[in-house]
Amino acid sequence: MTKAVALLSGGLDSRLAIKVIQEQGIEVEALYFVTLFCRCTSGASRKTEARDAAEQLGVSLKTVNTSRKMLEIIKNPKHGYGKNMNPCIDCRINMLREAAKYMRESGADFIVTGEVLGQRPMSQRRDAMRIIDREAGTEGLVLRPLSAKLLEPTEPEMKGLVDREKLPEISGRSRKPQMQLAETLGISDYPSPAGGCLLTQSGFARKIRDLIEHGDPDLNDVHLLKTGRHFRLDEKTWVIIGKDHADNRKIATFARRGDTIIETVDVPGPTTLVRGPIRAACSGGGASDGKIEIAARLTARYSQGRRNETVTVALYEHGEKEPKRTFPVRPAAMEEYREMLIVDTGDCH
Repeated sequence: MTKAVALLSGGLDSRLAIKVIQEQGIEVEALYFVTLFCRCTSGASRKTEARDAAEQLGVSLKTVNTSRKMLEIIKNPKHGYGKNMNPCIDCRINMLREAAKYMRESGADFIVTGEVLGQRPMSQRRDAMRIIDREAGTEGLVLRPLSAKLLEPTEPEMKGLVDREKLPEISGRSRKPQMQLAETLGISDYPSPAGGCLLTQSGFARKIRDLIEHGDPDLNDVHLLKTGRHFRLDEKTWVIIGKDHADNRKIATFARRGDTIIETVDVPGPTTLVRGPIRAACSGGGASDGKIEIAARLTARYSQGRRNETVTVALYEHGEKEPKRTFPVRPAAMEEYREMLIVDTGDCH
């Protein structure tokens, strides 16, 4: 029996691509690529949209975490970035390499993706698809069924494993053809189109660009990028201030050796992490007292004592339950430090 490995994101296009191939009696296994840079949980169930889609389509799903590899790609993408920090072509090459490896291991005949010609400006151009297939080592093996008739025939089509005449010829950015096809194929429960990659968002892109410009970030740093307010005090000092209780917990969770934690003592306030230098865990260094003073004043600024003359804060070394010291600070006026804010999210009043 003919077998395909499909890339399943959980969106409408990848669902349609799998369904179109299943309609030809072909067995499909799905791969779901997850990284720290995706936003891929759906609703209160917290299940991924890919898992929901796999259940809907009746296919097995294998999850592949490529966070570490993606971070290295982001630092130096061979084919550059999109509008923000999204290295879409290099990302796609990496996914297809992994898919090809699994295809060989599982005995599948070809790879299926939900890509639509002309839908995305960077990675779904005809020339970009050729580059991706060539560098991934998958030339002729990647069938993009939604746009198949507009692309060169692939090996499974030429071998007669897939009937090319039964494949769609969708192109462009409009979603109407996919929605019409979904109705025809009986697919009704699918998510609305939305950006699932944090790297395409300008705010997150500015934060990770700042990290790359000031050091060699690791996955722990990336976790912190996804929470709190972010300030760059100098070349080697990065400050993250929680916005709510959930943020405070995450900041405490991802603190590591060499970090300094600041909390308010006499009024409710945020948890603040000072990482300076960024590689403090290796160097044994820490932020200078001057930078700690600024971070402490910012912590007071975001506490419920922001209008008080002074707020008492406590400094903790990572892993210590007792504070290293406590002292009063005058809450910062935002205009003093606005230029240090990496991303202005509109909550800096």
